[in-house]
Amino acid sequence: MNLNELTDKIRIWAIERGLDEAQPEKQMLKLVEEIGELAEGLAKGNLDEVIDSIGDSYVVLTILAMQLDLNIEDCIDAAYEEIKDRKGAMKNGVFVKEADLK
Repeated sequence: MNLNELTDKIRIWAIERGLDEAQPEKQMLKLVEEIGELAEGLAKGNLDEVIDSIGDSYVVLTILAMQLDLNIEDCIDAAYEEIKDRKGAMKNGVFVKEADLK
């Protein structure tokens, strides 16, 4: 199944459970929880937890976008448009955009 099909299934799943009408602030807390689990998985070298947390984060972000009457694909497209021509350099294993290198 491709990402578009999976995203549509996430939307249907969320609508069936009324999550699309829930409070975005609560969904944001769920996102922080999932990111914490991702950090834990990375810290412990637990690849299964990392995979689960990345997937869960995408699910939570998809639902958060729905709650805010946004489309996750549009959000990702906007982010890519912002970074696609970005220049910078790697510093201590982190990409630093050119404007921040000064």
